[in-house]
Amino acid sequence: MEQYESDSLSAAQFAAMRRSLTSGRGALTRRSMLRAGGVGALTLGSLAGLSACGIPPAKREGQGPASTDDSATEKQLSFSNWTEYMDVSDDEKSRPTLEAFTRRTGIKVKYTEDINDNVEFFGKIKPQLAAGQDTGRDLICVTDWLAARVIRLGWAQKLDPANLPHAYANLSPQFRSPDWDPGRSYSYPWTGISTVIAYNSKATGGRKVDSVTQLLDDPTLKGRVGFLTEMRDSVGMTLLDMGKDPGTFSDADFSTAIGRLQKAVDKKQIRRFTGNDYTSDLDKGDMAACLAWAGDVIQLQADNPDIKFAIPAAGYITSSDNLLVPAQSRHKTNAEKLIDHYYELPVAAQLAAYINYVCPVDGVKDELARIDPELADNTLILPDRAMAAKSHAFRSLTSEEETAYEEKFAKLIGA
Repeated sequence: MEQYESDSLSAAQFAAMRRSLTSGRGALTRRSMLRAGGVGALTLGSLAGLSACGIPPAKREGQGPASTDDSATEKQLSFSNWTEYMDVSDDEKSRPTLEAFTRRTGIKVKYTEDINDNVEFFGKIKPQLAAGQDTGRDLICVTDWLAARVIRLGWAQKLDPANLPHAYANLSPQFRSPDWDPGRSYSYPWTGISTVIAYNSKATGGRKVDSVTQLLDDPTLKGRVGFLTEMRDSVGMTLLDMGKDPGTFSDADFSTAIGRLQKAVDKKQIRRFTGNDYTSDLDKGDMAACLAWAGDVIQLQADNPDIKFAIPAAGYITSSDNLLVPAQSRHKTNAEKLIDHYYELPVAAQLAAYINYVCPVDGVKDELARIDPELADNTLILPDRAMAAKSHAFRSLTSEEETAYEEKFAKLIGA
């Protein structure tokens, strides 16, 4: 018997997405902050529509009808991405790495910056995917939790390794096998997103803050500590500090982590749970230390030398934005060739130099150093092997787990 699933959003999941869109990753701009776009055209009403009606039953991966690939006769593809997530020439009239791909392959790329947040974009493409229709897009870039959902529902095409020699060889080990796509059969990361500890050295009196234990228990930081409204980041970092693996934790581990955070809330150690708005408090010194996204830290350090970061000895949480070929895309081979293009070392370096996110391409340092030696030495862009070894992904959740966990987390942060 074929397996089907309904992937509707619970009230807790809906509330968590709303937090993300209004103050979390979904609310940040790409170059000035960590995530693109604000809520854009997405309204709470449209979000409620996603929650209420859910996703029509869909076949699981591998069971969908075969797609027609016209790549051999149609030298084109359509690529949907986040805003300001691609290198642009100094005169802002061209996209050098995309144009280099077209010159070399003859494949023209229709590049569209029409992803402002994951939920809004999913709402755009869901009807066609659910109906087994072509979305008009051959390549999309979505965050790991949504990539996991699209793959689980059978709405992504399995990639052909023969068209991805550079991607297969150069993918950084820390991104090679997420639990939602073991071996990267359906996806390749565009960038990584690291959650680290940031602190204002002036506000800490020159003291280094490099552990979640310090954030939760150091009396000199009382009332000047920030955690994030993103459950996976705050709980994931706390689990690591407890010696638990965010990739394999149990219900009991999750409850213990929530209890630990609750104790810090009760004794007023934590100033508040924040989205991207922690940046102004940290910059001014009103917040001495906090969990932070690496992209923010790079931007803050450019203007304030007192902003420092630390990678806890216990490890840190990493998520990713990922490239997928939607079901029924008509130019799969062309899309695979474009993915592979961005895993060639000179191309990967050029992209990383422009967007300043964690580069998922191994061995790119020398190429990046030719462009900008400082960026090549920045471990927030190119984690060294010691840092990469401390990277952990928050495991995939069942719908039931996500509902239960988000309810507990929402109670903790008063959402």
